Amino acid sequence: MRLRTLLATVTATLAAATSLAAAGPAAGAGPAAAHACSPTVDITGFSDALDKTTYDGTSVGNLSALSVDRDGRIAALSDRSSLFTLDRTTFRPTSVVKLADEKGAELDSEGLAVDRDGTRLVTSETEPSVRRYSRDGKILDRLPVPDALRVAPAGRATANQTFEGLTLMPGGHTLLAGMEGSLSGDASGIVRFQTWTRQGRHFALAAQYGYLKDPGLGVSETTATPDGWLLVLERGYTAGYGNTIRLYLTDPRHATDTSRIDTLTGQDGVRLARKTLLADLVNCPSLGAGAKQPQPNPLLDNIEGMTITGASHGRLNLLLVSDDNQNAAQITRLYSLRVRLPHPTGS
Repeated sequence: MRLRTLLATVTATLAAATSLAAAGPAAGAGPAAAHACSPTVDITGFSDALDKTTYDGTSVGNLSALSVDRDGRIAALSDRSSLFTLDRTTFRPTSVVKLADEKGAELDSEGLAVDRDGTRLVTSETEPSVRRYSRDGKILDRLPVPDALRVAPAGRATANQTFEGLTLMPGGHTLLAGMEGSLSGDASGIVRFQTWTRQGRHFALAAQYGYLKDPGLGVSETTATPDGWLLVLERGYTAGYGNTIRLYLTDPRHATDTSRIDTLTGQDGVRLARKTLLADLVNCPSLGAGAKQPQPNPLLDNIEGMTITGASHGRLNLLLVSDDNQNAAQITRLYSLRVRLPHPTGS
């Protein structure tokens, strides 16, 4: 999702990852293997520095998406219509822009991608929608959305289960949005990924793909890798237990285009995007983290945002963020992960 501008800023963003690793109370202690979440994923640190803070009178919580800007700084989107810029080494806010729809109303802003010209592509779960904004928050245009993906009764989507993830594929010609939940009529667990292709300064509707999420989880983020695969973050919450957070690698390029298929049953010959589990984050070392509510691992919280901050030879540096929902029992937490990419091997 945000990779096209990274090659010029890898050095700076690697410095940011180092800063974050040092922020975790136990980060850096012991050998690297002690930080393994799985054979392909390590956690290098976390930071709670943004938790319950404000900037310029605006709460820095409710963070639902991250993206790397053209200068290497981090764009962080709040689902309360605020878009922050974070310093690339300290992750402290340096600016904030308020977003709104065409009538001046707030968004339920969930997905973010920074385009090659610096404009911001932002989803809202309300309709759902994807809008292009200038750096100062002015609406430039709005992308078309298939009728079926609209929230009922206009379409077949469930409220608060629409566009959670947004990413630009390598080259910046294709934009992809991930639905959090299933459409009415589709088999439970199958969600749709919608794409658009660039036509000048605008984007036109393109292919759509089906993806089978794990039972009880929803898609909270989609992020493109340098070679055109997708990292998919699946998230769930169970009262009295806490959060489940799983990181998958998937490849939609060989999946069936479902844009003209009304219902997906899972037994209709449609080829879904294959996925490979990279890590269940419950298996990460806690690094001394604390939780404010029951969690299977005190490191975990409501993780919703993810971006790639560095890439080299199949190895990625990821930055994740949790959404505290302005809840005293939840935490705004940043996580630094290192990932070694395998090839997807089925779902």
